[in-house]
Amino acid sequence: MQDLLRLGGKELTSRLFLGTGKYSSNKVIPAVVAASGAQVVTVALRRVDTAFEEENIVSYIPKDCILMPNTSGARNAEEAIRIARLARAAGCGNWVKIEVISDNRYLLPDNIETIKATEVLAAEGFVVLPYTSPDLMVAKRLASAGAAAVMPLGAPIGSNRGLKTKELIRIMIEEISLPIIVDAGIGRPSEAAEAMEMGAAAVLVNTAVATADDPVAMARAFGMAVAAGRTAYLAGPSAVRSFAEASSPLTGFLRDE
Repeated sequence: MQDLLRLGGKELTSRLFLGTGKYSSNKVIPAVVAASGAQVVTVALRRVDTAFEEENIVSYIPKDCILMPNTSGARNAEEAIRIARLARAAGCGNWVKIEVISDNRYLLPDNIETIKATEVLAAEGFVVLPYTSPDLMVAKRLASAGAAAVMPLGAPIGSNRGLKTKELIRIMIEEISLPIIVDAGIGRPSEAAEAMEMGAAAVLVNTAVATADDPVAMARAFGMAVAAGRTAYLAGPSAVRSFAEASSPLTGFLRDE
């Protein structure tokens, strides 16, 4: 049976989501998406300009991808709701990644305002994927508010520091029935694989690909790492032990009597 991620009424074969910021040129984005195999691509609404195709980021995203506008720039729930509504009115669909950030130094999400925005937008028929600091109780409230998934950060946005919140994410994976998608901070394909091995439903990567020396090759590496991590999770990794355990018998040598 094919391993599909069912989300927002869609069936996805790829569990790698891609962001579109920080690329040296928008023109590389189609090749990056193709190399990664990603089917969900997120974009900031402020980069959508239907009047100028060359500047309009949407024109560089393959038509068979699911476009997921994000509310980057929103400082509270009211602003996030307005941005989401504008994105849908502009023809960007009903998927939305909620980002509510008023912290200018570490760019950490405001979980309380995120819950408020999620409740309103889910009631309006949006497929809401909220970006949060990892917190089990917040995740439960987001689930009750109608979120389609929860997207906890692995580390601060753009830091490439990896899974610094790993244990908190692990708890969320174990306790929340919604898909948990690790977003922000992943800097290496090995870290994406680790997130998937833990049982994450998907990962979202932007900076690590966009700022690599070869973004297309890095996108391909992330695609393979996510697939490998998912396969390992489904295979059921063996238990970690404190002491050595021989893989072959330690008795029965030729000179044993």
